[in-house]
Amino acid sequence: MGDISQFAEAREGNEGEDWINLRAHLGKSYLEYALSVVKGRAIPDVRDGLKPVQRRVLYAMHRLGLGANHDHKKSARVVGEVIGKFHPHGDQAAYDALVRMAQDFAMRYPLVDGQGNFGTVDGDNPAAMRYTEARLTPFSDLLLAETDQGTVDFLANYDGAETEPEVLPARVPMPLLNEQPGIAVGLATDVPAHNLAEAGRAAIRMYRNPDATTAELMADLQGPDFPQGGQICAESEDLRAIYEAGSGSLTVRARWSVEQLAGGDWQLAITELPPNVSAEDVLAEIDALANPQPKKGRKDITAEQKALRQRTLSLVGEISNQAGQDTGPVRLVVAPKSKRVREADLTGFLLGQTSLEVRKKVSLTFIDTDGRPKEMPLRDVLASWTAFRRDTVTRRTRHRLGKVDHRIHILEGRQTVLLDIDRVIAIVRASEDDTEAKFSLIDAFQLSETQANDVLDIPLRRLTKLDSIKIDQELADLRSEKADLEHRLAEPEAMTERIIAELEEDLQAHGDDRRTLIEPAEPAAAEAPVVDESVTVVLSAKGFIRSRQGHNLDRSSLPYKDGDRELAVVETRTTRQVVVFDGGGRAYTVSANDAPGGKGYGTPVSSLVELQNGGELAGMVAGDPEDRFLLATDAGNGFIVRLQDLIGRNKAGKQVVKGLDGAALLPPQTVPAGAQRIAAVTDSGYLAVFGVDEMKELAAGKGVKLIDLKAGERLARAVAFAQALELPGKGGKTLALSGADVEAYVRKRGSRGRQVPAGVVKKRL
Repeated sequence: MGDISQFAEAREGNEGEDWINLRAHLGKSYLEYALSVVKGRAIPDVRDGLKPVQRRVLYAMHRLGLGANHDHKKSARVVGEVIGKFHPHGDQAAYDALVRMAQDFAMRYPLVDGQGNFGTVDGDNPAAMRYTEARLTPFSDLLLAETDQGTVDFLANYDGAETEPEVLPARVPMPLLNEQPGIAVGLATDVPAHNLAEAGRAAIRMYRNPDATTAELMADLQGPDFPQGGQICAESEDLRAIYEAGSGSLTVRARWSVEQLAGGDWQLAITELPPNVSAEDVLAEIDALANPQPKKGRKDITAEQKALRQRTLSLVGEISNQAGQDTGPVRLVVAPKSKRVREADLTGFLLGQTSLEVRKKVSLTFIDTDGRPKEMPLRDVLASWTAFRRDTVTRRTRHRLGKVDHRIHILEGRQTVLLDIDRVIAIVRASEDDTEAKFSLIDAFQLSETQANDVLDIPLRRLTKLDSIKIDQELADLRSEKADLEHRLAEPEAMTERIIAELEEDLQAHGDDRRTLIEPAEPAAAEAPVVDESVTVVLSAKGFIRSRQGHNLDRSSLPYKDGDRELAVVETRTTRQVVVFDGGGRAYTVSANDAPGGKGYGTPVSSLVELQNGGELAGMVAGDPEDRFLLATDAGNGFIVRLQDLIGRNKAGKQVVKGLDGAALLPPQTVPAGAQRIAAVTDSGYLAVFGVDEMKELAAGKGVKLIDLKAGERLARAVAFAQALELPGKGGKTLALSGADVEAYVRKRGSRGRQVPAGVVKKRL
């Protein structure tokens, strides 16, 4: 936007014209549009778990009488009803919503019973709406059965000619049951499916204990339960963290069995897939691995693609999709290249390179009871639904109480006149018209106008002694029901027990077993095979990492950005990993092959790992798994660790050095083979030398005291050596000690040490 003052000056000269503030107008209009998309299309309501188009489709089918006990009707008829009365958008949007609610592989609990081609799990599209038919499932009664019982508010439709429910009175915790993905303007939701029995029991726990914690709720609700089954590879602590935050991600993998064949042969039979993955997807991915195509702009496939193709062809033999009526919706058979192939090698490769293992995003984003989009923890979702259910049952109870009171009032009038029916007949015969008869009955029997109208409408055949007995019995039943309704309205605990009893009945009628296994497992590595070559990895002080082919580089020729410098240089191979340390003692594992080559400055290491502790780096190491390294802090503590204990899979790293209490990690040092001693030097120039056997070897920890430090003094350097010791200092000076000179500094570990010559090691390195 330019200077707005010029527009203000122009406005002063055009007082008769209408002006608007364009910035404010555009902002307001965009916000209104965004909220319309969020609330009107993309995000489900926490009360019934439905998006507006889904709610309108179900209500339209309910209005058309397409219940589970009625015949199917053309889907086009349903769509016409929806877009004509409730949803003024394209017919395809309404039909897509209807189709999804009918797909048992997309919905854990389908709400529409489709007849015809509604698509398949392998990605086949549904037939056009003129060819398919639909009706509601019995499960949809849990959403629609109480709609006309005063449970929810009704709103005018888009043209005011009809009314539609604001939400549907869900009898069970629908927000958690069916998967609900959605993308709005600046907002997204990805609610996974859950098991009805588990979600229902968690809701009951919330009713009995409104202060229940997430851990207590998860004693009932174990985790997501996907329509296609599969396995969630997560610890209970990981799931609890997701449910406490309302967002996160899960590793979900396929499930399979090993089938033994004649002659010692075997094959994998994959029968359950992760959500939104089809057998055809997996087949296409395996084919792409075995027959890779050159990347855009290249004439031939890369070395990595060749290595991956070779790996695929060495492990995978025949593959076939054998799904059918006799085998179930999913049966993907993968035979190994030979019976000598190990099961773990084949499954690990397939999980790492195909959609047999995926990361599933979780975002419990709903429109809350105040009408605002919100990412909600599990506890808030259940609290919102249980409060809504209590409100709907309370409204239903009041509505029923009104009906009962009205019926009692009518029956009391009938009971009164049946005691003297001859007088009633005489009054009616003597009256000039209905109005005179009505008021005469009111005066004679002390009836209300409603009762008098009812008496005049009674056919003569109903005025029998038997009918009088029926009235007495119905009155007794209604008065008992009225007392029960009033008791529930007056006693919150009684209302709670009623809600729980109804919920338990619904769980008994519609609950089923869990389909998805929850079992901790290490995610499969998705790394492609790489060419094994020697490489040198360079890390700069500002966190840029790169690689150069070969070893023995001229380090002085390596360029750095202005203000940057070398932090660590290690020689390794492309098939190995390097470990980067931050100043807070965390170790991050990076594949040497991921460090970019070329002549540039490299890429920020933060693009490869998730740096913690402010991102300040301390160093980098590489080597064989059994290689040892000395880790020390400027507070004077340290220990020896093996490389294999530093390697990890978590991008956020692993805490190796603990108990820093504000101290910083010094650059890690290699412990050479045959090293016998450790040298510790302070920033004030004190040196202590002691045996390696006095050090502790740990996988992680604080370590032991290396040297005695005075107040304000810090450890500058700690190194391991065999015979000769070299320590760099100021101005290029080097302290070189060997033989008897080293012996002069030998002390017990943790002692003060001895002052080194002036000018050497006067600063932390």
